[in-house]
Amino acid sequence: MPFFYEPHITKATTVVVLDEAASKHIVQVLRMQKGESLQLTNGSGLLLDAVISDDHRKRCTVQVRSAAEHPVPASRIIVAISPVKSAARWEWFLEKATEIGVHTIIPLLCSRTEKNNFRTARLQGILISAMLQSQQTWLPELHEPVKLSGWLPGVVAAQKFIAHCVDGADKQALSAIHLIPSKDRVILIGPEGDFTPEEIQLAISADYIPVSLGHTRLRTETAGIVAATLLTGSR
Repeated sequence: MPFFYEPHITKATTVVVLDEAASKHIVQVLRMQKGESLQLTNGSGLLLDAVISDDHRKRCTVQVRSAAEHPVPASRIIVAISPVKSAARWEWFLEKATEIGVHTIIPLLCSRTEKNNFRTARLQGILISAMLQSQQTWLPELHEPVKLSGWLPGVVAAQKFIAHCVDGADKQALSAIHLIPSKDRVILIGPEGDFTPEEIQLAISADYIPVSLGHTRLRTETAGIVAATLLTGSR
């Protein structure tokens, strides 16, 4: 069933007039007509089942038939990751992290982070598209970039990990760690040049567990997806 994002809907909503872009897509692209069904989400767990009552191509109107609220996952996955210089690779990461079900994405500014043009509106649009494509009702929270040193002290999570590439360090395989059910999990993923030794020590001092993501050297965005997949494996 076609799936659309309407951030202002509530459980009490009975009628929705869609904007011109959504209306055009429904009527002209999907060729939907009066009486056909679709679904709406506000990205905060609400899912409305609706039927088209007016198939106008600029202001399509739908009548809500039922509403359901989906609770936030018991284990919220937080990926704090250094943005990569390539916009295409960064956007790919955001898309796939959304499809996997990551709750929060924190762009980390580290010592070796390369300059990245953080276009909030475009990135938010990518998250919305990925949420709709994967038919989820929770839109990931994408924060503004923050400095690693300033952000670390305020993090609250039951399990905290840092993935880095330093050889010989006392690291555990993330895939072998017991994940506590129904508890939040956060992982730090460094820039393409990795975290500095000082940053790694700072994280360890803040009770982050050093982990490895496998036997091969991964690109930053690939590491983020591997970590997200492993952390969502047992909720």
